[in-house]
Amino acid sequence: MSAISAFMESQFRHFNARETLDAAKAWKDLLAGGGKMFLTMAGAMSTAELGISLAEMIRAGKVHAICCTAANLEEDLFNLFNHDEYNMVPNYRDLSPEAEKELYDQGFNRVTDTCIPEGVLRQVQRQIVELWKKALAEGTPKFPYEFAYELLDLPGVKDHYQIPAEHSWVLAAKEMGLTIYTPGWEDCTLGNIFVSEVIRGNVKSHGALKYGTEQMEHLAAWYVEMAKQKTPIGFFQIGGGIAGDFPICVVPMLIQDLELEDTPFWAYFAQISDSTTSYGSYSGAVPNEKITWGKLDSQTPRFMINSDASIVAPLIFAYVLGR
Repeated sequence: MSAISAFMESQFRHFNARETLDAAKAWKDLLAGGGKMFLTMAGAMSTAELGISLAEMIRAGKVHAICCTAANLEEDLFNLFNHDEYNMVPNYRDLSPEAEKELYDQGFNRVTDTCIPEGVLRQVQRQIVELWKKALAEGTPKFPYEFAYELLDLPGVKDHYQIPAEHSWVLAAKEMGLTIYTPGWEDCTLGNIFVSEVIRGNVKSHGALKYGTEQMEHLAAWYVEMAKQKTPIGFFQIGGGIAGDFPICVVPMLIQDLELEDTPFWAYFAQISDSTTSYGSYSGAVPNEKITWGKLDSQTPRFMINSDASIVAPLIFAYVLGR
């Protein structure tokens, strides 16, 4: 057993530590039994550079589909193309409103300790707009992740990378042919840019993009195909919100609305969240609540880790990778 795994085995014995180790062990068991893992990601995980470890998981075949907030999709690209221009603010907890305004005036958007420059993706923004125009002109609307993959395939785009290519989880997902679902894509910088281009008339309509309901239909088809192959699917959730709630609902939709009653429940569930159990909060709902919604079975392995995902997720990934 390698160093990180051995450390976790010897030290992670109780509370959230034990839950972390158990979730990692069950992930390995799922894959060993022929299963696949569906990963969801909310929060600013791309800005936290989770791609350093997540990209390795994807390339190693430990993750098989992803649903994330639109911000996580684009912020991995921001990091890929503009990392050297970021500004770190280690004392972010002590910033006054005046200091925040100063950062704004300097053209920075702050995410905890990381300030993202306002002009992100300027090297390739024109190409993104041209990809939208092309899809519209050809009548071939695409999902947001497909435009990201097209962008990464453009000639000369590698010349603009500011981090090692192996640290980009979106690039890894592209290489492995993974689908990335992004419900609520309009809630991101690129979504705002897209709307502004439509309003200006540069992109003639919204028809370049496939909609959220089409993403759900695509996910349903994938889940049904996995069920036909008798492949159990696990659900690993980082954070809460739409990134987790959108895809996990595919199971009750198939069972209750399509009346495909032989649809299997999710075969594994784990969540890393800093939300404590609360009243009416999806992010703070304990996993067994999902049994009543037809998402999990009473026998589904379930883990709830109340901690910082930027610390815990890389440890779980390392364990699954055998590090």
